[in-house]
Parts: sequence; C-alpha cells; structure tokens
Amino acid sequence: MNFHKFTNDYSEGAHPRILEALINANLSQNSGYGLDSHCEKARELILKECSGSDSVRSDLAVHFLVGGTQTNKTVIDAALRPHQAVIAASTGHVNVHETGAIEATGHKVIAIPHTDGKLTVPEIEKALASHPDEHMVQPKMVYISNTTELGTQYTKKELEDLSHLCRRNNLYLFLDGARLGSALTSSVNDVTLADLAELTDVFYIGGTKNGALLGEALVIKNEHIKEDFRYLIKQNGALLAKGWLLGIQFETLFTDGLFYEMASHANEVAELIRQGLTERGISFLTPSVSNQLFPIVDDELAEVLIKQWGGLCEKKVDENHTAVRLVTSWATPKEAAENLLNALKHISK
Repeated sequence: MNFHKFTNDYSEGAHPRILEALINANLSQNSGYGLDSHCEKARELILKECSGSDSVRSDLAVHFLVGGTQTNKTVIDAALRPHQAVIAASTGHVNVHETGAIEATGHKVIAIPHTDGKLTVPEIEKALASHPDEHMVQPKMVYISNTTELGTQYTKKELEDLSHLCRRNNLYLFLDGARLGSALTSSVNDVTLADLAELTDVFYIGGTKNGALLGEALVIKNEHIKEDFRYLIKQNGALLAKGWLLGIQFETLFTDGLFYEMASHANEVAELIRQGLTERGISFLTPSVSNQLFPIVDDELAEVLIKQWGGLCEKKVDENHTAVRLVTSWATPKEAAENLLNALKHISK
C-alpha cells in the first residue's frame, strides 16, 4: 500500500495556478527586491482584504519575506531595543523551533504557560509582574500564533482581550500567521484579516504552509516597526533579489479566493480524520479545529502512525500512550484520509 504522509503541510510544491503564473512570467523582466509590479498588485489585494472592502488601507505596510523564522526574527529585531524581550507561549515557535534565532539577536524569549497553545491575559499579567524593574529584561512584545502550534485558534474576543492588554501596558502584539489560512477558514472562526489589522501591531500571512512554493506576507500597522524596515530586512539577509517570485505567488493566492480555498480543503480533510478517530473513541491532546490533529493513541498505534503515515511524536501522555501530530495540506486527497481510517480499523487503538 502506498501510504500518504501526514507529516506537515509543506511537503508538496505549489498549487498549479501558482506554478502557471510563475511560468507565464518567467521570461519577463522585473524590478528587484520587491519593487516590481507583481508585489505592488499583491500588496493592493492584501490591503483590500485588510480593509474588508474594495478600498485600500493607507496605514499598513506590506513586505514579502521567504519564511516564518526569517520573518519572526526580522520583526522582533526591528521592534525591540536591546534590553527588551518578547513574551510567548512555552510551545511558541520562537521559543522551541527556531534554533535560538530570537536570542541570537540579543532578545530574551519569556516563555510562559498556555491554554492549549494559546496565551491568556492572566498569564501575561503574571509575566509582567515578575519583570518589574531594570534588573531584568523589559517585556515589550507579546507573540502569538494563529493557528497555534497545537492546532487551536484564537476567537475574536480572545484577540480583543490580548490587544487591550497590550495597549494598556504599551506592548506590541505580534501574530505569527504561518497557518493563518487554516484559522481563517475553520468551522469556528469569527476573525477576518480586517480584524487582525485593527487588533495587532504586526502580523503575517503564511504562504509556505498554504500552497505557495515559499513566502510570507508581513503586514505592519505600528509606525515604530515600519520605520526603516527594508533596511532591517536587508540586514537580516531577507531581502530577496528576485522578490517578484514572492509577489506573483501572493498575487495569485489573493485572486479569486485561492488562499481561502486551499486552506478550507486542508481543514475539511482534517475533519474527516478527526471524525473517524472520534468515532473509534480516540481522544485528542487539544481541541484542534484546524489542519493539525493530535490524537492520543497507545504506543503500538503511535508507531504505526509515525512509521507508515508520517506522523510526528508530539509528546508522551503517559507510560503507554502518545500524542501524535497529523497534518493535512491543500493537496491532501480526501482518499488519503479514508485510507488512513480504513487501515486503522484493523489495528487496536
């Protein structure tokens, strides 16, 4: 049997429409470093999404970078002074999956407890209270991911609460949107890009994990972070000479709803797996409604999911059970989900 792998949402290349657009523009000459017409068109489309209408917001800056770690590092380095730090969930990408990239810029990551991957106002307030003076780093930014590293997502009310907290305490709110497409198209979502433009200081829209070859679209509202940002992109090695390659991809993603269409598909396939596992009595590590699932299974089944189906070990839950991460993508066939569920019928849970 040819086992489909549920390892991540960037194993495949790119949506055919993106490849077609790149091929069609392949022999055209473009200005470099994101100053081309494709990047300008992509910015216009994104700014319309952020306004919730056909108007183009003039208070937002949009930049295109290659990957998530690169984007996180550049934003945090741009926003913080040398003595300042960023608050993140202990599971946050900047804390556990970026090889100390933030610390390498001289900024401490203050890792705090979370609820299923999400930060809460009380925990942030505790972190602020425990850093009262100049003998410690000064918390200056709150970093969150939507969806989170555990497949959960923030409601609009939760984002409003975090935004109000940050404004009361003169903190930046930065939203990592590597899997933002999955969040915006989930069955429980009540947030729009226009909401994010109002509630955060800076956020980005992930293309790498939603059908692009590569690329993240960074949206900056805060004037301080905007200042000299292209200088900092360049200094961080993130100013792509062939920037039009990124522009074409986001121009395509935000034409005719392709960005949302692909994310919706990933969520729908994940839901098929979620329902099938639930019917078998399998529980989950978190109440994920996105394209990431974390079923808790006995170690025998965990080994099967990891070796044959490309799952990843998220954590040992107890002596005999493991939470395994399964991820669907824009390109995951529904038949792959059905094959997985059919195969599991013959294995104890």
